[in-house]
Amino acid sequence: MTDDIRPVLHAQGISKFFPGTIALDDVELRLYPGEVHALLGENGAGKSTLIKCLTGAYQRDGGTITLDGQEVNPQSTAASQKLGIGTVYQEVNLLPNLTVAENLFLGRQPVRYGIVSRRKMNASARATLSGYGLDIDPAEPLSAYSVAIQQVVAIARAVEMSGKVLILDEPTASLDRDEVQLLFSVIRQLKARGLAIVFITHFLDQVFDISDRATVLRNGRVVGTRLLQDVTPKDVVTLMLGRQLEARVQERKTGAVGKTLIEIQNLSKRGMIEPFSLELHEGEVVGLAGLLGSGRTETANLIFGVVQADGGKIKLRGQDITINRPRDAVAHRFALCPEDRKTEGIVGDLSVRDNIILALQARQGWMRPIPRAKINEIAESYVRALDIRLASLDMPIRLLSGGNQQKALLARWLATNPEFLILDEPTRGIDVGAHAEIIALIEQLREDGMALLVASSELEELVAYSTRVVVLRDRRQVSELTGDQITPDNIVRAIADEAAATVETA
Repeated sequence: MTDDIRPVLHAQGISKFFPGTIALDDVELRLYPGEVHALLGENGAGKSTLIKCLTGAYQRDGGTITLDGQEVNPQSTAASQKLGIGTVYQEVNLLPNLTVAENLFLGRQPVRYGIVSRRKMNASARATLSGYGLDIDPAEPLSAYSVAIQQVVAIARAVEMSGKVLILDEPTASLDRDEVQLLFSVIRQLKARGLAIVFITHFLDQVFDISDRATVLRNGRVVGTRLLQDVTPKDVVTLMLGRQLEARVQERKTGAVGKTLIEIQNLSKRGMIEPFSLELHEGEVVGLAGLLGSGRTETANLIFGVVQADGGKIKLRGQDITINRPRDAVAHRFALCPEDRKTEGIVGDLSVRDNIILALQARQGWMRPIPRAKINEIAESYVRALDIRLASLDMPIRLLSGGNQQKALLARWLATNPEFLILDEPTRGIDVGAHAEIIALIEQLREDGMALLVASSELEELVAYSTRVVVLRDRRQVSELTGDQITPDNIVRAIADEAAATVETA
């Protein structure tokens, strides 16, 4: 796309602030006619916030949006649709109990003498959908058709109502390979019609298959926009993970590992994670690396029983154990600090004291309450040990900073004296000081003989403290790195080389 072609949409200097957080910082995005523009970044990078600012779901705190050369300021998603900006989300936002035609023309049904003309509506729906390659009965309920066809109907509705910019937010997440190709054929038709299309996905092979250009966000800022014909998957991964990935081996304080603690054999969950096997030893940190959607969190949740496995088994010190729910895992002295501490970890309105003691009390049983003096002793000891900054143990934990919330969550699990600790993105969204303290704690726990599984997108962290690094992609293991193989560059190669192979054979 040459610079003399005017963008359909030009967002400049877009900023958005939330209490204590800069969600978007001076973001720029240009969308051109007849082009698919991928919007990429890890969790928390700012993709969703940017889309909500463009579509009026959020009111931006700074910047301008120009559509066809005119500045616009949509106050709602309905207003953005009228301007020409349509959005289709992963979860189809239609009414499955209504017919295909009713969904397609909802709010603008053809009326004759004050009555909806179903004959005319069905005929118009059939003609419209034929332009998208669909030959289906528009009088049938939408629920009668596959998710892929529902996606196409949602796209058709968005395009017919808007028609300038189409935003597709994770549209392929629930589709199989053939359904993805059906969707891509529709996207290519819309490109040919001159639409500007935003494509948000965590599948890197799909980005290179369908997109012309990509903008990468990290920590609320644009770190690069690239024509995809000029770059490799490794280049894109490097932008996303934010590292100048020079091949080097850092001095790692990994030490010697102890006896085998846990053996995971072919553990799997249909549609979530392919069978994987893993062995962890006392005094070992195993890192889980991969892009968003690679299966890091799914792996952690499956081991801990948040999701019940379809197959495979887990052994603890050579003995088979059954983990069907988190309570089973806690009983076997497993612990999990989840990725989203605010919704899956802390209980915001409870005090710091009560949050710290929660797991230990649950393991002991609610009919056997821990004495108040003991609770205070435990909470105070971990506040001192982890340097949790607070005004009082009685204050609601939601009032702590992100780093102190994370340390309190770690305290909750350390209070249970676990043998195996799973950390999912333990340093995401916290300040530099807390970041360093948590890394030091990981190293200390390893030296004390604990087995840890750490999922992180911070590659240099994984390199610094991991004994081994398992690389995931598309919800399956693709590589395991040990010893001097553990470098940021090698991790990215394991991710990107697999992506490149998928692109070549697609």
